[in-house]
Amino acid sequence: MVKALYSEKVMEEFEHPKNVGEIENPDGVGKVGQPICGDVMVITIKVEKDRIVDVKFKTFGCASAIATTSMITEMAKGKTIEEALKLTRANVADELGGLPPIKMHCSNLAADALHEAIYDYLTKKGKEITPELQAEHEAVRKRDASLYIETHGETH
Repeated sequence: MVKALYSEKVMEEFEHPKNVGEIENPDGVGKVGQPICGDVMVITIKVEKDRIVDVKFKTFGCASAIATTSMITEMAKGKTIEEALKLTRANVADELGGLPPIKMHCSNLAADALHEAIYDYLTKKGKEITPELQAEHEAVRKRDASLYIETHGETH
């Protein structure tokens, strides 16, 4: 049974996700994953005075993918950009009461999607991007590209 794999909090966020949808004219958009491999997450943010005032998501994936994206949007709302960048995959999993080990890597991409939305926002506004965020952005892009190549081959 699926429920046996997940905590009550994961099931709650999966069955009743918060912040579903997308922001019209967002300040930042973050997309991670590959549809052919499984989970794809898109997070849009609205920022005022360097604070995330609204955040929405669309996720294609399993229960933990939906739950983690719902949770990260709740955790990020109202935070400054700096505070939101400190949110990690582990923070999300902890907030959900844990995830099955097999779901930690693939399904908990939500923090990456949030960070990508922040990277997009900072880039559009011409703001400074820390070396850590730049390295994370490059790692996400490289991982997404390698997943694409694994599923589609070098050429398409």
